[in-house]
Amino acid sequence: MSSAKKIKTTYTFNNHATLVRGGKEYFDQLKTLIEKAQHFIQLQVYILEEDHTGNEIKDCLIAASRRNVRVQILLDGYASRNLTKPFIQEIRNAGIHLRFFEPIFKSKNYYFGRRLHHKLVVTDGCFALIGGINISDRYNDLPHQPAWLDYAVLIEGESAFELHKLCLHFYHKKRNVETWIDKYTVLTHAHTFPHTAIRIRRNDWVMNKNQISGTYMEMFRNAQRTIIMMSSYFIPNSFFRNQMSAAIKRGVVIKLILAGKSDVAIAKNAERYFYQWALRNNIQIYEYLPTVLHSKIAVCDDRIVTIGSYNINDLSALASVELNAEIEDHAFAETTIKEIEAVIKHQTIEIKKEDLAEHFGIWNQLTQWVSYIIFRSVFKLFTFYFSKKSSIE
Repeated sequence: MSSAKKIKTTYTFNNHATLVRGGKEYFDQLKTLIEKAQHFIQLQVYILEEDHTGNEIKDCLIAASRRNVRVQILLDGYASRNLTKPFIQEIRNAGIHLRFFEPIFKSKNYYFGRRLHHKLVVTDGCFALIGGINISDRYNDLPHQPAWLDYAVLIEGESAFELHKLCLHFYHKKRNVETWIDKYTVLTHAHTFPHTAIRIRRNDWVMNKNQISGTYMEMFRNAQRTIIMMSSYFIPNSFFRNQMSAAIKRGVVIKLILAGKSDVAIAKNAERYFYQWALRNNIQIYEYLPTVLHSKIAVCDDRIVTIGSYNINDLSALASVELNAEIEDHAFAETTIKEIEAVIKHQTIEIKKEDLAEHFGIWNQLTQWVSYIIFRSVFKLFTFYFSKKSSIE
């Protein structure tokens, strides 16, 4: 056994990355990883629901535990608060270690404090699925109900081991934890993978981590041709918008793929408040139509992809515990671009300047402005003190 002495933030290179679309493709891959695990399964997720999909994954984890695989589950204490006691007890009775990541205070309708926004599973320290996908029917393809649009990346190799250590760090709330996995066996196995550069990026205001935000700033400053962002709840702050404007002035083309339908109406209205600004700055906007768009992914040129739990708003930047994988690989970036361009071509409508007058009239613009003010005010009320405090400490 070895100890996790340091959570690395630099690139590792003995990796392989595969883009995984949400819905059936994602959950088939998740079940395969769980079924093939031999030593250790770590699941950290914002939402686990007690529905068809949640029960199916629960049964897979229980079956793994019964064949002597160690299973650890970390759930957000607010978003997964509706799990019943029998559901939780069934998991624990199977020998699975389950803990909730608790905010400072929570009630039925709101919480106060950090939230664990990870969507991550790691098996045997060798394989990891990281993205924006919770465990719920909304994210799965079911009869007469297509999944929300989302993506993850399957990582095999060294970066999966870094995520294994990070899971231990969060679950046990301390840095020096035995890995339960033979590091040297894992890394020897990792050397069989192609040369794909990956680094794990975090945002966590308590730990003074601002790495995912930093990735986006690097993209804006270094892009030569194109930045494509597919984002739910896109409500960028003024600094983020200024960096976008600077990139555009250098000749960079920026495309935004945003939700046409949203599960949070006030967030969608606040998001549309930015359309006039974006179109004035020659940013291309596309709204995804078939279902709710929940994806959090961006591509810079044909070189760098960031994918994970991070939304482009201050809630992710300053209040949540977020986790992304940053992949610097031409082939992976090209695959991701082809996937997104297919979505744009077949499943979106482009929003143009003339649409604002026709479909986003004065009343709608007022509603959007009010939604934005409410969204920002509530956010500041609950996070301003803590974000200022963390920047000092």
